[in-house]
Amino acid sequence: MLYYIRKYPISFIVIAAVVYLSFFKPPTDTDLSKIPHIDKIVHFCMYGGLSGMLWVEFLWGHRKQKNAPMWHAWFGGTLCPILFSGCVELLQEYCTDYRGGDWADFVANSLGSLTASLIAFHLIRPYIRRKFRN
Repeated sequence: MLYYIRKYPISFIVIAAVVYLSFFKPPTDTDLSKIPHIDKIVHFCMYGGLSGMLWVEFLWGHRKQKNAPMWHAWFGGTLCPILFSGCVELLQEYCTDYRGGDWADFVANSLGSLTASLIAFHLIRPYIRRKFRN
């Protein structure tokens, strides 16, 4: 476990932030609550940021390898955040009184993770490969 904390330190900070944001009790009367679907936008951004950071740290850590195992990135940068978000939604539903699990939140989480993964694979990966080509 210590190996992964050293290899992906920023990702662990983002995971901690997502866990905190998922379980704290948000204020009820704010100006942000007037924005339609702000909750879904926040979910999309949280899991897009998590997935994007996992991808960036993976690509950065394997930047000098010609044949980096890309299935590791797809599993760890896309599938794991989606599964994690499903677990968080279930925990919100069954373990808190003030938060509820929502399928629409899960869909927003999944779309954020998929979008960040596609951006990382098609834009960031070629950039890193060009930048560090030997």
